[in-house]
Amino acid sequence: MKKNRMWKFIKKLLLFTLLISIIGLFAIYRYYFQDVLKYETQVYTELKTSNLEEYTPLLLGLMMQETKGKGKDPMQASESLGLAKDSIQDTSKSIQQGVSHFKDVYSYGKKQGVDLQTIIQSYNMGIAYIDFVKTHGGKHTDQLAKTYSLSMVEKNPELYTCNNNKKNFRYPYCYGDFTYSQKVMKKTKYFEILVPLKNNIVGKP
Repeated sequence: MKKNRMWKFIKKLLLFTLLISIIGLFAIYRYYFQDVLKYETQVYTELKTSNLEEYTPLLLGLMMQETKGKGKDPMQASESLGLAKDSIQDTSKSIQQGVSHFKDVYSYGKKQGVDLQTIIQSYNMGIAYIDFVKTHGGKHTDQLAKTYSLSMVEKNPELYTCNNNKKNFRYPYCYGDFTYSQKVMKKTKYFEILVPLKNNIVGKP
């Protein structure tokens, strides 16, 4: 009898712990990720036109890295059009262009046979990074990103300076962020959990 009571107590404790974990995740969604998650439906819709909707959490992770969903250009997509940073002043246009830019680098990356991390990094460093990685084994590494960054700095040293701040973690690799891919991948893992959790709690948008 004592063993049965103990087992029932343990099951209740485990159930309570699971419930607290779910509530905790939902709290994270509400207070930390909500500015990005509100764009989930549009990101999903834009990706679906090319049958890439499975990458919705990835694009949300990318947006989280870029702006945390803040501002008029949450995807930081202006520069992919050759415009100055934050030139886009409409969130819908930002998402349309950001997803379009991802589609372009994804399609090209697949043709060149590089890995997904290279494709993600190229959103930050430009599509030419894919060609660079292809000629160096086809898989992204921080060291390859550093090498590519430094080559771009050497081409335009007056532009890519990290504001001459040698304490900047990127210095002297001041073109792009050589850690961009790993940061996006880490954030994507959160959205792989939070998107289905959000939809189960508040309903599929």
